[in-house]
Amino acid sequence: MEGSQSAGSSENEEQTLVRELCANGICMKTTEVEAKLDEGNIQEAESSLREGLQLNFEEARALLGRLEYQRGNVEGALRVFDGIDLQAAIERLQPSISEKQPTKKVRSRNDSQNAVSQHAAGLVLEAIYLKAKSLQKLGRLSDAANECKNVLDAVEKIFQQGIPDVQVDSRLQDTVSQAVELLPELWKQAGCYEEAMSTYRRALLSQWNLDNDCCARIQKGFAVFLLHSGVEAGPLSLAAQIDGSYVPKQNLEEAVLLLMILIRKFYLGKTKWDPSVMEHLTFALSLCSQTSIVAKQLEEIMPGVFHRVDRWNTLALCYCGAGQNNVALNLLRNSLHKHERPDDLMALLLAAKICSEDSHLAAEGGGYAQRAIENAQGIDEHLKGVAVRMLGLCLGKQAKVSSSDFERSRLQSEALKSLEGAVAFEPNNHDLIFELGVQYAEQRNLNAALRCAKQFIDATGGSMLKGWRLLALVLAAQQRFSEAEVVTDAALDETAKWDQGPLLRLKAKLKISQSLPMDAIETYRYLLALVQARRKSFGPLRSISQVEDEKVNEFEVWHGLADLYSRLSHWKDVEVCLGKARGLKQYSAELLHTEGVMHEGRGNVQEAMCSYANALLLEPSFVPCKILIGALLSKMGSDALPVARSILSDALRIEPTNRMAWYYLGMVHKDDGRMADATDCFLAASMLEESDPIESFSSIY
Repeated sequence: MEGSQSAGSSENEEQTLVRELCANGICMKTTEVEAKLDEGNIQEAESSLREGLQLNFEEARALLGRLEYQRGNVEGALRVFDGIDLQAAIERLQPSISEKQPTKKVRSRNDSQNAVSQHAAGLVLEAIYLKAKSLQKLGRLSDAANECKNVLDAVEKIFQQGIPDVQVDSRLQDTVSQAVELLPELWKQAGCYEEAMSTYRRALLSQWNLDNDCCARIQKGFAVFLLHSGVEAGPLSLAAQIDGSYVPKQNLEEAVLLLMILIRKFYLGKTKWDPSVMEHLTFALSLCSQTSIVAKQLEEIMPGVFHRVDRWNTLALCYCGAGQNNVALNLLRNSLHKHERPDDLMALLLAAKICSEDSHLAAEGGGYAQRAIENAQGIDEHLKGVAVRMLGLCLGKQAKVSSSDFERSRLQSEALKSLEGAVAFEPNNHDLIFELGVQYAEQRNLNAALRCAKQFIDATGGSMLKGWRLLALVLAAQQRFSEAEVVTDAALDETAKWDQGPLLRLKAKLKISQSLPMDAIETYRYLLALVQARRKSFGPLRSISQVEDEKVNEFEVWHGLADLYSRLSHWKDVEVCLGKARGLKQYSAELLHTEGVMHEGRGNVQEAMCSYANALLLEPSFVPCKILIGALLSKMGSDALPVARSILSDALRIEPTNRMAWYYLGMVHKDDGRMADATDCFLAASMLEESDPIESFSSIY
């Protein structure tokens, strides 16, 4: 049985008028049938088809309805389709199609009968599918979904063992594939999301004999639905699970699994490359901070699918998100080479951001930021503020490693100017306000820093821990310790228990500044209990992200206690705390510094000097040990004064606002008879003491 000479299986079929109908080896023009339909005589048109093409009632109605649908008369097609008894057609078609394979002698005759039955089934099922399409066009979405579901239910009854993958009528298979793909879309359009979810799973788990492209479209649609619908799917039913197989527990896991399967199909050449699948996978994995997996998938894509610069830039973004900044920066250097895309604005901004986090890369980052400013024009002009902000951050970092006081002062001034200029572009960017506040604080403009801290807290509603910490540190630097403690207590009330570590450490240091060492010890003990409880809650197999989320770790608490006990000259307690800390981190410049202070307090100068020297071997730029070595050398006679002066000057090159370095350098100048230089150093130390933070402002990041 043939439908029509011009009918196809794609959507183009809907737009092509059928000029001739053929069935059972007989053909007839559509003119007579169309005339009767135009007059509203559906029964006469049906009788004409039945007699002319030797069809039964359902087959005639199916052809007639399809003709109306293709002519664009959706309501008329619906009236014709309403007369089809689907259940009767199923009962008539089921025995012949589901019949067991005959013997060889009669196979050819049965094959012919089976082919006729499949054609008949295809006509009836296509009619119900087109009925669903008609209802969809009329906005009756729930009815359309139910009719489409009837098609699939009928297929399961007719083909009880699933649709065979050989000797299947192509028109029948096309109808089934289209119905499987349409049904979840209809449920979504009708707002029935639970039904859409179960339909998607049915489509992927049942034996519909779908081709790879159709299956890929369904998998992609389901993954997008899982990601963006807001409806929690829940795990698969036990009946659908296979022993030993991985079963996703939530929407995100299931979506990632589907998208990974799709990507694998692309690699194997089973389906055509769809760039949107990679975009959805990137989004899904970014939600769970697994951008390194995205990078792995990108690296496996065959050359030619992505332009190499686009691949480099996307990989750089993935590795940056995974914390592998060095790898990301190397990729961006390739991308920004003069023979590639040296003016790519997004790559320039990302490279500048990465460099702004490392003092030794800040100069390179400043160059990227400057190029970004120059290229932020036209449709990209809105990004100029971001580029100016990155320039300010890079200049601020660059100033910290400058070897010249004049150069450092110039860079700090330009950094502030850039950040203030960025605020003009983005006045409502609270992160920019915070960075400007930190920059003010590091340059000891505490009133401006205080203003920025308050503005940041107001803009974020006090929801971000770093804002409270900046405010407390600025108040403490202004010697307003009681107010800083009030701010810290308020922040503790607003902060979840596991995130209280930095605030508790700050509170302990505030207690020390107020000469309340026993209160500080009690705070440290509470902090230690909190940190240990958090570690135990994760168990022995903590993930890397869980370790990185620890704002204060157990080592830092033991070291803080050791430092506190050293201030009190409780050397036995210092030894105990150092032992606990060393069990967690064997080699540490901070521990060797505290150990040196203990030896010095006990009068063991040589042991102290050894500890300080070992700390510098581990960390050559560790300023506290440079200062104490200079202080010890200054007490060893005039011959050691030049060496002490050199070491203390180097400490000030690294930390120009360290008051203790200025003080001991003043002592060296005084012992060397340089009274004017000594006076300048003491004056600097005195001024810095009035604004000395109890924690480094840069530690807030």
